[in-house]
Order: sequence, then C-alpha cells, then structure tokens
Amino acid sequence: MLFAGAAPVYYLFGSGWAVAMCVVASILPPIAMTLGNIADPNDPRDHDNRYGPNAE
Repeated sequence: MLFAGAAPVYYLFGSGWAVAMCVVASILPPIAMTLGNIADPNDPRDHDNRYGPNAE
C-alpha cells in the first residue's frame, strides 16, 4: 500500500518524500515480523509461534 501511495506523493511533494515512503515500506515488514515472533516472557504457554522462523 505504501508503494502505491508513493506515486501521488511524488506528484504532490516531490521525489524525496516518495523515496522516503518506499524506504519505509521496505523496512516495516521485517520489523513487524520480528516483533510478532517475540515470545511473552510472562506467559508460560507462549513457548513458540504459529508463523515465521519459530513456527511449530
């Protein structure tokens, strides 16, 4: 969605903001996956994840 949204931003605000949006769009997915795979240390049942590299 951010990649598609960069086109109107390019026409309205210039290439700098459009490139910044593409950079953000490429950085956010790995951060979201990492945060989603962090186990809760206070929950003894949260020993593994349903998706990602630590999936059962």
